[in-house]
Amino acid sequence: MIKKIIIIITIGLSSIVSGQNDTSSPYSLYGLGIENTTYFNRFTSLGNSGIAYRDHYSLNNTNPASLADIGNNTFLYELGVNGVMSNNETSSIHEQTYDFNFSHLALAFPIKKGWGLSFGLLPYTKVGYEVDILENIESSTNSYKTNIIGSGGLNKVFLSNGIKINKNINVGVDMSFLFGAITQEKWVYTTNSSAYLENSSYYNGFDAKFGLHYTNYKLLKGTTFGATLDLPTSLSGKNTLNAYKTLSNSNQVTFEEEEETDLDNFQLPVKLGIGISSRINKNITFNFDYKKNFWSDTSQKDNIGAYTNQDIYALGLEYGKSNNESFFWNNVTYRLGFNYDSGFLRLSNNNIDNYFGTIGLGMPLSATNSSMLNLSYSYGKQGTTDNSLILENYHKLTLNISLNASWFKKKKIF
Repeated sequence: MIKKIIIIITIGLSSIVSGQNDTSSPYSLYGLGIENTTYFNRFTSLGNSGIAYRDHYSLNNTNPASLADIGNNTFLYELGVNGVMSNNETSSIHEQTYDFNFSHLALAFPIKKGWGLSFGLLPYTKVGYEVDILENIESSTNSYKTNIIGSGGLNKVFLSNGIKINKNINVGVDMSFLFGAITQEKWVYTTNSSAYLENSSYYNGFDAKFGLHYTNYKLLKGTTFGATLDLPTSLSGKNTLNAYKTLSNSNQVTFEEEEETDLDNFQLPVKLGIGISSRINKNITFNFDYKKNFWSDTSQKDNIGAYTNQDIYALGLEYGKSNNESFFWNNVTYRLGFNYDSGFLRLSNNNIDNYFGTIGLGMPLSATNSSMLNLSYSYGKQGTTDNSLILENYHKLTLNISLNASWFKKKKIF
């Protein structure tokens, strides 16, 4: 089993790092790109809600306090992928794109009863865009064309701990290292020459997140209140510029190469989250989350737009029978979710907001239902066609495998 786990880790790590720039969103042009919003386990199907969700067999990246509930002798590992089909439109142009991503790799296990640990790797942001600009040369009838392509993004390596204070209260902490490169390639074409510039921006820094769970077992069939706090983070950056110019019917002429400069630090805001998860009856669980990201309090700036405070609302509803039955479909879990994100970027007097609805299934891979194949479909919209902006209509299919293995169990001797 250990060999199999090592193979899964190796494939997952290489795939995530090499495939993280698989996005075609025009809004990834701004800041550090589009934030990765694929959550672990069942939580994508629940509208990315889960701050207060507790379960012995679920890896939950929304709140590190949940790790305190991992069962003894349990080892959880999870790998996820997703695909997105997006229709991008302005008032006059329509374009269809397809993307595929490895979304995350994570592992978790108990240190001892009431103390769980998790670590893993996932894309933090993704950049992927292409822009063509045609402009006239001043005092001339000629024109020049500029083609700009952006790619890359940041990765996140995390180590999380969750500790049970008593039967009602869990606390947790998530320590992360963010790193990666964002590359912008620019080609400028005129009648008798062309120029190429490549800007690569490298960022890195540490991030810390704290979590809390409080459970009232007498409220309905059990109700948990959750809270999270992300501390503000400053990412340091460096920029490398490569450039050359080519004249008609001549060899390449290099006029600048490997110029490295320091970038202003990129400021990530304070992030607050609260949530509630309640067992309405033995089969139905309800989630609600609210998050606020205080972008306006950072010194972060953008040459085209402005950063604004971000509000995120998430709802999730899950139905699954609590008793194990032999018939497969009686052990399937059904999920619904909705998410609204006001956006952190304001362009042309418009907030670039995003909303989506989800449906999903959790299909058991073991007799105890502790290992699951989670499938989710989302439909959403981001942006607007007002003021020459872009509206994205997207369909997203998410698949993750959440496996549970038992460790260190003593064999029974008869």
